[in-house]
Amino acid sequence: MPKLSLPRVVLKWLGVVMIAAWSLLPIGLIVMSSFKSDRDIFSLTSRFQFMPTLANYELLWSRWGDFFHGLWNSLIVTVGATVLAVLVSLLAGFAYSRHSSKVLQGSAFFLIFIRLIPPIVITLPLFPVVNWLGLNDTHIILIVLYATFFVSLGTIVMRTFIDQIPRELDEAAMMDGATQMQIVWRVILPMAAQGMLAVAVFVIVYAWNEFLFAFIFTTTRAKTAPLVISEMIGAVEGVEWGVLFAASTVQLLPVLAFVILMQKHLVAGLTAGAVKG
Repeated sequence: MPKLSLPRVVLKWLGVVMIAAWSLLPIGLIVMSSFKSDRDIFSLTSRFQFMPTLANYELLWSRWGDFFHGLWNSLIVTVGATVLAVLVSLLAGFAYSRHSSKVLQGSAFFLIFIRLIPPIVITLPLFPVVNWLGLNDTHIILIVLYATFFVSLGTIVMRTFIDQIPRELDEAAMMDGATQMQIVWRVILPMAAQGMLAVAVFVIVYAWNEFLFAFIFTTTRAKTAPLVISEMIGAVEGVEWGVLFAASTVQLLPVLAFVILMQKHLVAGLTAGAVKG
């Protein structure tokens, strides 16, 4: 493998540093501002030199109890949507990988097409249907919507992974009397675990931070954390920026830590399907 010249190495690392700064600087400013007093947040002289305080987190706990209830709702919806999306994507990916027909090929293009449609286009027509079914302000409607929104991408990812699993394993299991579902659970699932993890990360990040569906279909009982943060911005008594940054930090750090921990598996999951055995 040819070695890179010094200028190319420098440009490569410069690009990495610029991308990291572009991604991490806003996050760092949010976290840092959550430990500042309101007068220091927008002060140029106190941008990096300030006395840290936990007052914003104390005010968040005492004045915005709804935020922590919203975090719990976000957790319920995220877990439910992830489980549903991963299971459906696994089954659909198996069907696309192991069966071939003109109908399936056409539906594969349809999956890609509907993924390009903005969510707002389908949200408004869905509202009267959801209202008629009595699913407004429930966890179920958010779980179904979030999972549905990512099943198309998840199916394509899972099909790519299952394509790499030799069909001979399926045939051997069928000779032993295994049904299609037993093949999926006992043969395909263990060998496609990285692909399932990749799909799960996408769904978790999306569901944890999603705002539009939650804004339209929930009011009180199933209200998620991003919705409560938006209420902080529109508070009648004015925006408490320190509390807002504290809430943003609490809402951001769990999913950020999860993505960092799962980064190795996510990259392996996204690239394994591109390598032919």
